[in-house]
Amino acid sequence: MEVQLGWVALLQNKLTDRHDGYVISNESISGDTSAGGLARLEQILTRHKPDILLLELGANDGLRGLSPPEMRNNLTEIVRRSQKIGAKVMLLGMKIPPNYGKRYVEMFYEVYPQLSAELKIPYVPFILEEVALNPEMMQADGLHPNELAQPVIAEKIWGYLQALLK
Repeated sequence: MEVQLGWVALLQNKLTDRHDGYVISNESISGDTSAGGLARLEQILTRHKPDILLLELGANDGLRGLSPPEMRNNLTEIVRRSQKIGAKVMLLGMKIPPNYGKRYVEMFYEVYPQLSAELKIPYVPFILEEVALNPEMMQADGLHPNELAQPVIAEKIWGYLQALLK
């Protein structure tokens, strides 16, 4: 999929139209984990000095069966370091398939709302809620949204992001 068709680019278009001056810098890396994001964070914060940080990490931790408490610690540290430089943080929640069993999935799901409440940051529940169960909006792997899903994802995030722009 071309970059300009993805939800990040679509969200940037909305920002430019309604709140000129904000620029989205997409620092995502396919397959990245919360530990990888934390390892790259200082460089990202130094380079961009963000006003707002959209934190969408953890799905790959879950797909690999990594420790939810460790993921939580990594996400907590990302939020705290970002807030330390003055960035507002919005947590984008993820879900995973049930491969690792009910207990693991429940532990994983609890991380996002608990972290949001503990750190008093906005939380977007599962950003793929409207698309994940629609095969027409998902790639063949059943995990990643396709081009049709991108406007839906952008709209969902936009609905939450507006509160941080005021």
